[in-house]
Amino acid sequence: MVVVGCLGTDESVPDGGGPSDGGKVGCGSPAQAHVAPGGYYTSGSTVCTAAGVPHLFHGVDRPSFEFNPSGDHFSQADFLAMAAWNANVVRIALNQDFWLSTAALYDPDYQGRVDQAVAWAEAAGLDVILDLHWSDEGDLGVTTYGKAENGDDSDQQPMADENSIAFWTEVATKYEGDGRVLFEMYNEPEDIPWSVWLAGGPVKSFTAAGMQQIYDAIRGAGADNVVIAGGLHWAYDLSNVATAPIAGYNVMYATHPYDKSDNSPSTWEASFGYLATRDIAPVIATEFGDFTSSCTGDWDQQLITFADAHGMSWTAWAWYPTGSPGCDFPSLIVDWNATPTVQGAVVKTALLGYPKNPPPTVDAGAGDASDDAIDEPQNDDAGDASEDAAGE
Repeated sequence: MVVVGCLGTDESVPDGGGPSDGGKVGCGSPAQAHVAPGGYYTSGSTVCTAAGVPHLFHGVDRPSFEFNPSGDHFSQADFLAMAAWNANVVRIALNQDFWLSTAALYDPDYQGRVDQAVAWAEAAGLDVILDLHWSDEGDLGVTTYGKAENGDDSDQQPMADENSIAFWTEVATKYEGDGRVLFEMYNEPEDIPWSVWLAGGPVKSFTAAGMQQIYDAIRGAGADNVVIAGGLHWAYDLSNVATAPIAGYNVMYATHPYDKSDNSPSTWEASFGYLATRDIAPVIATEFGDFTSSCTGDWDQQLITFADAHGMSWTAWAWYPTGSPGCDFPSLIVDWNATPTVQGAVVKTALLGYPKNPPPTVDAGAGDASDDAIDEPQNDDAGDASEDAAGE
């Protein structure tokens, strides 16, 4: 196949392989790249700064905006604590039904709260991944959330829907001037064929929107921001990307390796590592962890070691306390003071081992905002977010 990279030239690439000379394309010439202001572009398996310097994202996942329209304990101090661990990115989970004004669950203050979180994160020196985590199977009339077992609900679904396209059009329009914001198009696709994953189609009782459709909507809104596409099997499996990639530029692919038999390290290379090994596309593990009852941190260390060896980025699930030891979520912190769990200690040590972040370049613009600006969950069942921690 032929790949047009950021070098501005056609690279002849064997099917599913990297450049014909066996090397990596690298960052090439920034002048040839599409770059949202202050942001990044991709070239082969490398993410590059606007200056053409290779870059890796290392950070944490921040739940709660998916199951609570007010969020839970978001504050400037929260993001400063992440920065103190030396994270350079935070992934924030969202819900399209709280965002879209045409949805029954619409909260008029939701977009402002998300924007405040983005500003706080950037002021702390963190880039932001906005992740569409929960959706509605194409029904904006749903009035409940976090109760997936009941159906007709805003929750984790097998795939995005037509309302997700409207969501991303609005999000892209809002943040197209800020390249430090990345867009993860859908959290964890599951139980769909690759054809639907890419191009959309029937799923259960609704019509899914494919990754290509969402990508096209984002670019159609004028946004050159980096986008992220999770694979199948709760985002773990990226094995088909080499033969049927998203057509476009500035695309990363996400995997979610959790400690379970079909995610074993022996499968990592074939499932997602090959994309980096063969310089096909950048890979980021936007969730990972050990949710077995006796977690030790070994799984996290294995994944981090694999990622480092492959030049992969990662964000660890999750910066959200569920008590000690926090294995079943899994949690990185025991409390809002950022006391690490056993897995959190491994992640913190790894983060502190990377080069220090550059100083913040974006003013939060909200210095008077309350540090405990976010209320407790309003939905009786919303506090139990663990059901989607690992595609469970």
